[in-house]
Amino acid sequence: MPWKLLLRNLLGHPLRNLLTLVSVALAVFLIVMLQAVTLGLANTVSAAASNRLLVQSAVSLFVDLPLAYQQKMAAVPGISAICKWQWFGGRYEQDKGGYFAQFGIDPDTFLPSYPEMTIQSGSYEEFQRNRTAAVVGAGLASKYGWRLGQTVPITGTIFQRVDGQPWQFTIAAIYQSSSPAIDEQTLWFHYDYLRESVETGGATGPDGVGVYMLRLQPGADALAVQRDVDALFENGPQRVQTTTEAEFNRQFVSMLGDVPSLLRLVGGAVLFAIFFAVLNTMLMAGRERTRDLGVMKALGFGNAAVAGLLVAESLAVCGTGALLGIGLAELLEGPFQIATSSFLPNFAFDRDTLVLGAGLALATGLISGLVPGLRAVRLSPVVALREVG
Repeated sequence: MPWKLLLRNLLGHPLRNLLTLVSVALAVFLIVMLQAVTLGLANTVSAAASNRLLVQSAVSLFVDLPLAYQQKMAAVPGISAICKWQWFGGRYEQDKGGYFAQFGIDPDTFLPSYPEMTIQSGSYEEFQRNRTAAVVGAGLASKYGWRLGQTVPITGTIFQRVDGQPWQFTIAAIYQSSSPAIDEQTLWFHYDYLRESVETGGATGPDGVGVYMLRLQPGADALAVQRDVDALFENGPQRVQTTTEAEFNRQFVSMLGDVPSLLRLVGGAVLFAIFFAVLNTMLMAGRERTRDLGVMKALGFGNAAVAGLLVAESLAVCGTGALLGIGLAELLEGPFQIATSSFLPNFAFDRDTLVLGAGLALATGLISGLVPGLRAVRLSPVVALREVG
C-alpha cells in the first residue's frame, strides 16, 4: 500500500474531505444520541419489577380512583401491601422553568415495596413521622443543591393552596436507585398531607387516588390478582385496569407517541443521507485518481493495492469522523443527562451504543470505498492514461 500517496490524496482536497469528515462526525453523534434515548426508554420498561402491579382507571390515567377502593383490594388474595400514588404536578418556586416529578405516597408501604431504593443520607423514619417531610432523589438534590432539613417551596398547579402560597416540603432523606425503573429525579411526600389539605378546605384539587400500587406476596399469581382486582370493580363506580409495572411504564412512555420508531426512522434517514454524501465524495475521488491508478498498475501494483488505496481513503475519512462524533457525544453526555433528567432519567451512552455509531460509520466508509475501488480493479493502465490524456 503506497501510504505516502494515500496521505497526499487525503490532503489534496482539504475542504472537501473536511466537510465530509464533519458530516460523518455529526451523523455518528446524532445516531448515538438517538440510540441512547431509545435505550433509555426501553430500560425503563425492561427493568420493571415482576412483583408489583399498578391499578388505574380504565377510562384514563388522568381519572382518579375512589379512596374506598384500597380497603376492598386489600381483601384480594395474593396482595401483601398497597401504596397510593398521586401525581402532584407542581413547579419549583426557585426555578420557574424547573420541572420534576412529585408524588404523594403512603410512607409505610412505599419504601418496603421498592428495594431498588436505598436511603443515601437522612432518615426515612423522620420522613414517616413528619407530615410535611419529603424524600428526594440524589440526582434532584444535586441538581438544585438541596440539603437535608431544607424547605422546598412547590407551587401547585393541580392542587393549589387557598391562601395562594406554595406548598412547603422539608427534605428528610435523600435516596439512590439501583434500577432504571426508579429514577433519582423525583420528590416523594405524604399523600395524607395532600388529602387532609383538600378535605379541610386548605387546598383545592381532585379527590381520590391516581394510581394504586399493589405489592404481591411471594409466589402469588400476578395474572390471577389482575383478574380479581379488575372483576372487583367491573360494575363501578369506577372501572379499573390492572397492569404489570412493565406494561404501565410502557403505556406511560407511549403517551409521548411511538418515540422509539420515530427515532429509528430519523437515525435511518441520517445514515442514508450521509452514505450517499460519502459515496459521492469517493466517486469523485476515484475519477480524479484515474491517472494515478493507471500509473500504479503500469508500475506493477496489483488490483488489491489499487482498490485498497480508495477503500483506505474512505475508511480514514469515516473513521476519523466517527472518532470525532463519539468524542463529541462523550463530551456532551453530562450536560444532556442534566437537561433530560426530568423526562428521560435513564439517558446515557453505553459501550454498545458507541460501538454501533463507530461500526455504522466504518461500514459506510467501506462500502463507499469499494464502489470506486471495484471500478479501479477493472481499469486497464492504457485506458486510464488515455482518459486523462
